[in-house]
Amino acid sequence: MDGIGDACDDDADGDGIPNTQDNCILVPNVDQRNIDEDDFGDACDNCRAVKNNDQKDTDVDRYGDECDEDIDADGIPNHLDNCKRVPNADQKDRDGDKVGDACDSCPYVPNPDQMDVDNDLIGDPCDTNKDSDGDGHQDSRDNCPAVINSSQLDTDKDGKGDECDDDDDNDGIPDTLPPGSDPQPSKDFDNDTVIDTIDVCPENAEVTLTDFREYQTVVLDPEGDAQIDPNWVVLNQGREIVQTMNSDPGLAVGYTAFSGVDFEGTFHVNTVTDDDYAGFIFGYQDSSSFYVVMWKQVEQIYWQANPFRAVAEPGIQLKAVKSNTGPGENLRNALWHTGDTSDQVKLLWKDARNVGWKDKTSYRWFLQHRPADGYIRVRFYEGPKLVADTGVIIDTTMRGGRLGVFCFSQENIIWANLRYRCNDTLPEDFDTYRTEQVQLVA
Repeated sequence: MDGIGDACDDDADGDGIPNTQDNCILVPNVDQRNIDEDDFGDACDNCRAVKNNDQKDTDVDRYGDECDEDIDADGIPNHLDNCKRVPNADQKDRDGDKVGDACDSCPYVPNPDQMDVDNDLIGDPCDTNKDSDGDGHQDSRDNCPAVINSSQLDTDKDGKGDECDDDDDNDGIPDTLPPGSDPQPSKDFDNDTVIDTIDVCPENAEVTLTDFREYQTVVLDPEGDAQIDPNWVVLNQGREIVQTMNSDPGLAVGYTAFSGVDFEGTFHVNTVTDDDYAGFIFGYQDSSSFYVVMWKQVEQIYWQANPFRAVAEPGIQLKAVKSNTGPGENLRNALWHTGDTSDQVKLLWKDARNVGWKDKTSYRWFLQHRPADGYIRVRFYEGPKLVADTGVIIDTTMRGGRLGVFCFSQENIIWANLRYRCNDTLPEDFDTYRTEQVQLVA
C-alpha cells in the first residue's frame, strides 16, 4: 500500500528486501527463514518442511499438496484414494484399472498409465482424434458432434448440447419461439448464485469467475536438455500467473473450454535479464493444435540449428499451430521462427513495426475470438495508449478451445488481472470487414 503497484514495485511487500532477492515477495519476512530451502520462505510457504516450488494446493485448504494427507478433501487419505486430486468419495472405477472414473482419461478402457501423448485430456487407448466439427471434442464425447460448441454447454443436463437442443432449458418452450414467448430471464440467468453482471459466463452455471488455479502444464519440447521446463506460480485466486524460469517452450492451460470468448490480461516481464518470448494462447485443443500470441524483444537466431535454422524477429506475432509432429524439436524451432513453417505453424499476423517489449513495463491485451465465424482480433495497450492491433483476422483452424499463457526462454514473466468472458456476439467490425471483402472481390 505504498502507492506503487506490485507489478512495478521493486519491493512489493515493503520489508526492505528487493523482490529479486526476497523469498516471500508479497509477505514481509526480514529474516528470510526457509526451513525446506525451496523458493518460498516460511512466511509464505504452504509446505514449510517439504520442498514444493509449485505451491499447488488443490483443495485450497492452505496446505500444499506435497504435505496434505488428503489432497482433494474427499475424506479418503491419499494412499487409499484412486483419484488423489479429484474428489470422489464413491471411488467408482468401472474399468478396474485402479484409476477412479472421476479422474480416468478412459473410464471404460483400462489404462493405468493414463498415457495422453497429445495432451487433450483423452487417454490414448480411447482417443480416436475424429472431430467432425473441429471444436476440439472428438465425436464420441461431443454433445453436439455436428455443431461447433467447444464450451459443451448443456443447460438442462440432458446430454444434448444447447447448440443442438431445441429446448436447452427444458422448460417445455421451444427455443425457436418468438421473443416474449419464453419467460423473461432473471438477473441470474443460469441460477448459479452469481448475478449476470459479474458472472463471466452468465448462461453457464459451471463457469462463474476467472480462475487458473487448476491448470495443465504442456511442455512443448519434452526431449533433450536445451533448457528446463517452465515453473508456474498461480496467485490472486487464479487471476495471476508467474513463470520464474528461463525455460523450454511451455504452456499453462486452464481446463475450461470456450466457444466465443473475450480474454484479457496484463503482461509484464519483471526483470532486465534476457529478451525472449512471452504471450498467451487460445483455442487450445491439444499440444499440436492451438493459437498463440507471442512477443519477442529482439532479433535472435535459435541456438539449436537442428532440425532447421530458426530466426526470431522482434515484435508481436499471432500464429496458428497445427503440428504434424507434436511437441519436440520441430515444433520448438517453428515456434521460435518468425514466419510459416510447413506442417507446423502458420503466421497469421505480425506487427510490421518490429517493436519489442520493454523491460518492467506492463502491457494490457484484449482478445476477441468467435470461432464459429473464424473471427479473431487482438489489441495491446501500454497504459491508455494502443500500441498494436491485429485488425480483423479470419481463421478457422481451431473452432474453439481452452485458454492459457505461453513462455519460451524468458524468466520472471507476470500475467496479471486475467479475465475471460463467454461471448458469442460478433463485434460490429465484422460486418464492416465482410463488406470490404465483398467490395474487393467485386
